[in-house]
Amino acid sequence: MNRTTLSLIAGATALAAVTGFAAVSAPDPGSAEQRTGAAATLPVERTGLLCPRPSTSDLAETTYTSFAPVTEGADGKGTAVLRAAAQQSAPDDDGTSEDGENGSADEEGEKDEGDGKSEKDAAKDDKAGKPVLQLQEPGKPVTAEADGADAPALVGTADGRFASGWTAQQTTEVAAGTGRGLQGVACSAADTQFWFPGASTDDSRTDYLHLTNPDDSAAVVDIELYGKDGELETTVGEGITVKPRSAEPVLLSTLTAEKQTDVTVHVVVRSGRVGAAVQALDDETGGDWLPASADPSGRLVLPGIPKDATAVRLVAFTPGDADVDLKVRLASPSGLITPAGNETLHVKGGMTAAFDLGDLTRGEAGSLVLTAPDGSVPVVAAVRVLRGEGGKQESAFIPAARPVETRATALDNTAEGTTLSVTAPEGDAEIKVTASAGTKGGTPQTKTYSIKSGTTQDIEAPVPAGLKGSYALTVETRAGGPVYASRTLASTEGGVPFFTVQPLPDDRGMVAVPDASENLSVLQR
Repeated sequence: MNRTTLSLIAGATALAAVTGFAAVSAPDPGSAEQRTGAAATLPVERTGLLCPRPSTSDLAETTYTSFAPVTEGADGKGTAVLRAAAQQSAPDDDGTSEDGENGSADEEGEKDEGDGKSEKDAAKDDKAGKPVLQLQEPGKPVTAEADGADAPALVGTADGRFASGWTAQQTTEVAAGTGRGLQGVACSAADTQFWFPGASTDDSRTDYLHLTNPDDSAAVVDIELYGKDGELETTVGEGITVKPRSAEPVLLSTLTAEKQTDVTVHVVVRSGRVGAAVQALDDETGGDWLPASADPSGRLVLPGIPKDATAVRLVAFTPGDADVDLKVRLASPSGLITPAGNETLHVKGGMTAAFDLGDLTRGEAGSLVLTAPDGSVPVVAAVRVLRGEGGKQESAFIPAARPVETRATALDNTAEGTTLSVTAPEGDAEIKVTASAGTKGGTPQTKTYSIKSGTTQDIEAPVPAGLKGSYALTVETRAGGPVYASRTLASTEGGVPFFTVQPLPDDRGMVAVPDASENLSVLQR
C-alpha cells in the first residue's frame, strides 16, 4: 500500500493556563444567564494538543485520526490545523505539503466551506508551513497514514466550531522487532507536570520519554526517577532543554546506571510547558504507550482491563514520605469484589511498589479501584496488561484515569476489534454513546446505556450504518456517576494478540463563564 507520509495533531480542550489554552466568548448581554447573574456554560473556542513521534521502527505503519464532535452553541466558523512540530518554524521552501487521504489545507473542500480566516491569518499559516491535514466538518473524522520511522511529532490548534472536544489518536502497528504489536496513544495537552508509574530502565525494556514543546520559546525540564528503594541517582536528568517547536525523545536507561524493572517517572517543567508520554518497548512482549497517570489522589480508578488478560501487574507510587495500605477492589460486571490474596497493598513513601495480580479479571470485564484510608495519602498508579501465552504475548498499559465528567471521545474504531469499557464505581449512571460517520462513509448512530453502581460493562457500542473506514465513539454522561471509560483496539497477527488500550479523559470542551459582575478571582489558578 502506498502511504503518504503526513503528520497530524488534534486536541481535546485544556482550560487551565498551565495545561494549554482555551478561550470562550462572554454570553450575550441579553441572555437569561447574564440577567440572573448565573454562570453560562459555553463551548471552548480555541484549544491545542500534541502527539509524540510514533515510532523509530522502519516497519511501523501509523494511522492518525482527527475528529471534533458536533457541539451545540459552537461558532459557525473555525479551523482544526495539524502540522509537524518542526514545520512550525521551518516550512518547506515552496510552502506546500502533501495531501492527506481525507483532505489537506489545499483541497477545494476547505475553500468551499470557508474557514473564517483573514488574509493576515492566512499569511501566518504560510509562514508556519501549510497544514498537512485539516478537518472539513464537525462530526466526521479524517485520517492520514505514514510508514516507517520518519513520522514526526505533531503540533496543532483548533478554534471556532472545531475547538470543543477536538480529539486525535495515533495508532501504530509494528510487525516485528522490539515493541512489535499495536501501539496507540491519544494526543494530549501541554502541561507542566506528569507522573508515569510503570516505566522501566531494565535491559529487557527500551523506554523513551517523549517531550514535545509547542511554543516559540525553549522549555526546561527536570526528570526524576523513583525505584523500589527511592529516588534513583541520575546523571543528566536535570535542566533538559527542549527547543522551541520541537520534540525530544529521552531514553530513560541513559539517565541512570541503575537497572530496575519498575520505575516511576516524574516530569517537572521549570520553564515553559510540554507534552509528555512514555513509549515502553519490550524485547519479548511487544510494547505500547504509557500515558500519564491522573494526578496523585487517595482514590484512583484504572478502567477497562481486558477480560482475557493473562497477567496484570500493578505499579503504584506515593510522592510523600508517608506509607499507605491501598485497598484493592475490582469493579466486575456484577459489582465490586476484593481479589483474594490482594486485599490491601503496602506502598512505602517515595518508593515504587509493584504487585503481580495474575489473571485478575478471569474472563470478565474489570476495572481496578484503589483507595487509601480516608483518602489521606495521594498515590499515582498504572497497570501493565499481557494478553496471549508463551512467546506470543503482547502488552499494554492502563494508567489511573480521570472521569468522563461530560463528554469524551475515542478514535480509530472499526466494526471488528473495538471494545468500549465503562465503569461507575460509586453510583448508578446513564450514558449516551454516539458512533460518528465513518471516515469514508456511514450514518451516525446513538444508543443509551445504564451502568449499575460498582460495575464495569463491556458495552456493545453502536456502529455507523453503512460504515466505510473507521469512526469515532463519543461517550456522554447523562446522569449519575462518576463514570470512567477506556477503549481497546485488538487484532491478531501471526497468532499474537495485538492490542492497545486508551482511557477516555473528559474532553473539557465546555467552560463556565460567570456574569461580568461576579468576582473572577475564584476562577483563577
